[in-house]
Amino acid sequence: MTSPVRLVIVIAALVWSGVAAAQTIYPIDRAQILQGAKFDLKVEFPGAPPAGDLRVIINGEDAGKVLGKEATVVEREDGAARTAYWIRNAELSGSGPVVVEASAGGSTARVTWDVFGTPDGRLARNVILLVGDGLSIAHRTAARMLSKGISQGKYHGELAMDSMSNMALVSTSGTDSIVTDSANSITAYATGHKSCVNALGVYCASNRENHQHPQFETIAELAKRKLGLAVGIVTDTEIQDATPSGFVAHTRARSDYEDIVEMYFGLQPDVVLGGGAQFFRPAGVDRGKRRDGQDYIQKFQHAGYAFVDTATTLGDVAARPETRRLLGLFNDRNIDGALDRRFLKKGTVAKFPDQPDLTDSVRAALQVLSRNDQGFLLLVEAGRIDKYSHSLDWERAVYDTIMFDNAVAVAKEYAARSNDALVIVVPDHAHPVSIIGTYDDRKGDELRERLQTYASAGFPDYPAPDEAGYPPRVDVERRLAMVFAAYPDHCDAGRPHLGGENVPTIAAGAAGARAGDRRGEKAAAAETPTYCAPGEARKIGNLPITARSGVHAADDVLLTADGPGADAFRGRVDNTYVFRAIARALALGLAK
Repeated sequence: MTSPVRLVIVIAALVWSGVAAAQTIYPIDRAQILQGAKFDLKVEFPGAPPAGDLRVIINGEDAGKVLGKEATVVEREDGAARTAYWIRNAELSGSGPVVVEASAGGSTARVTWDVFGTPDGRLARNVILLVGDGLSIAHRTAARMLSKGISQGKYHGELAMDSMSNMALVSTSGTDSIVTDSANSITAYATGHKSCVNALGVYCASNRENHQHPQFETIAELAKRKLGLAVGIVTDTEIQDATPSGFVAHTRARSDYEDIVEMYFGLQPDVVLGGGAQFFRPAGVDRGKRRDGQDYIQKFQHAGYAFVDTATTLGDVAARPETRRLLGLFNDRNIDGALDRRFLKKGTVAKFPDQPDLTDSVRAALQVLSRNDQGFLLLVEAGRIDKYSHSLDWERAVYDTIMFDNAVAVAKEYAARSNDALVIVVPDHAHPVSIIGTYDDRKGDELRERLQTYASAGFPDYPAPDEAGYPPRVDVERRLAMVFAAYPDHCDAGRPHLGGENVPTIAAGAAGARAGDRRGEKAAAAETPTYCAPGEARKIGNLPITARSGVHAADDVLLTADGPGADAFRGRVDNTYVFRAIARALALGLAK
């Protein structure tokens, strides 16, 4: 090796080590912070310098003095070679740029925050945030085709989410990756802060314990604390899943389901509707899984909540004028999707035959929440659009998109009657999915013979939809060819999965995902390049070989909005801007 090359390597190593050894400040650079919102200030000093060597200033003054709180300094935090500087539950009363500097041992790190207020006067009394988890443009397009129909190139109607007054593209990347997951994407919507994959309501610092990372207040916490708003959370997934938990949770690990239930109880949203009953019950009791022995259904009931576990009781209890707090858990895990519940009767429908449609839950939530004189904040999630897209089961994903759009229609109808509600419809991230033509079974036996593109594609021949917008059959001769761009090794039949949700692939050697389930056997065989059923195409995966399902995409997603405050949405915005627009509509930067 020549001497100049050695010199370059040494210089690069020194530069890199200097970067790695720099202080890390949370909130991070370019953070947008609502004035009066609570957050944790943390600075991590590498090398564990003594407390007396640290200096943290905000706009040139001691940080503790500016924030009105004494800092806590932890040398060798978690036993690591770092010193942590903390001011928890801080808030800033002014607005404008804020420069934070942290110094130790001759090294200085600097970040700039944008602290923003909100204009005088509350624009909206109520806010309804509807999140289509994983909802991509192709899902919307397919839902419009199936539920409204298309001929000669023109649709015969619009989706409820199409006909809204304002529209924007939303970019969704997180602090650690261009591709987000549902946890840090809902964190951006719910708090205005960026985070990393798997994190809810926290910055991803170096702390060992999941709940010790720097936190920041959610829109639900702000709405209850500052305005006394009622808060509702409605989902068709487990209530502990990432998106619904974004209003209540502060943890580095979205998988902390038991702890997240405890966080729900801590905030006590007025309405909580979804699946995930198993994490409310103690292990050994009615299929419960809690290891701490706590029965959170009883805890909620003792706190004044009415409890329901069927669609029938949901409607009855929500209609009672005295119902002001409502907990509904309708499945041990996720609520079954629209295609299975309404038509195929697969999934867990036999075990849970009276699960509510998302529209039922939204109507019930609006009934209960509207009894609060101060107004309400409601989060609605259609979560199985994402889950079915992970399993490359586009028909189920699109039927749930139709269901989601029906829920949007319910929200818009409420807003039209009340004339005081901001309604926002937004995906949390995209999937790499597109419509490329049709599959026509009359064209041959093999998948690539049946695939028709351009003029050959024509139009699909799904039957006319029912009154709710669902075609009663998906197994027609000429169907949409909706394909995913990222996938594991699998067998592609180009046909709907009538026997149950698709299983693209399973762990090697697991012959048969379920006893007697042919799909499971084929999924195991899909890892062996010697076999796919007749008419199926062997798809060699383009994902890492350990992947067993589809993945998210970094594509921008499409937001639409109506009502007071909707004018904030236009052009391209960052996902943190959704929080800012809601805070503006509710005047949260002014309320005490």
